[in-house]
Amino acid sequence: MAFKSKMAKLTGIKESLLPSSYQMVGDIMLLKLPRLRDGKKSLLAESVLKEFPYVKTVCEISGVTGELREPVTTKLAGKDTVTIHKENGLLYRINVSQVMFSKGNLNERKRLIEKIRHDEQIVDMFAGIGYFSLGLAKFSPARNIIAIEKNPNAYNLFVENIALNKITNISAIQGDCRIAAQSMQNAADRVLMGYFPGTEHFLPAAIFMVKNKGMIHFHNIYSKKELWSKPLADLETICRGMNCSFRIMEKKKVKSYAPNVFHAVMDVEIEKA
Repeated sequence: MAFKSKMAKLTGIKESLLPSSYQMVGDIMLLKLPRLRDGKKSLLAESVLKEFPYVKTVCEISGVTGELREPVTTKLAGKDTVTIHKENGLLYRINVSQVMFSKGNLNERKRLIEKIRHDEQIVDMFAGIGYFSLGLAKFSPARNIIAIEKNPNAYNLFVENIALNKITNISAIQGDCRIAAQSMQNAADRVLMGYFPGTEHFLPAAIFMVKNKGMIHFHNIYSKKELWSKPLADLETICRGMNCSFRIMEKKKVKSYAPNVFHAVMDVEIEKA
């Protein structure tokens, strides 16, 4: 029986008011519940704990906020908002009330690992809790990953995750990647820009850090009408101003972000004059 139908039967809540899906992060279930009032939310959450023994906590997630992309999360039932999430041979310690975890990016993380060449030095400008960096460090032939994260909560979890996965080739930096870039001119064979929206504002720092010939993985969100003209226009403007050329090696939609809005990525080869 589908989740929605099962919970409607258990709680007596109209099926039309219930979510058709949920996200599991470790043993925490995340639900979007825009149609339910608070009393019904608690009833649903308690019913979930009784029906699914592997769920220890139920939280409502109602959005993300601010430059640091912090989740708006409410614990509805259960114990703790901290859990260990296992994915693709890695362990992620995460507090769902403090940081986001996007399971929809798993294929993109796997795709990136296959791109890495032996002995590369990589800069991850928006490391989070290690979404990309941990996998690159453990499964790719990269020599070193310099991983930068501004959010102190995410950074502290990231440091824990480096130790949890027994990784030794990540250099973690807490701070703004644009400031960190000032001491890393031409330092990277490859730069990761796994952040949105407004990723184009960080492109000058990425170009400054990449070597005279290197790769930038540029993520952002675009409407259907903006693909692919808007990211190309941004790249042309910024590269012209920094006296370098670029070549699109690959471009793809990572996932749907909203109706007619997509999370997209472009693999961009930069060559400096």
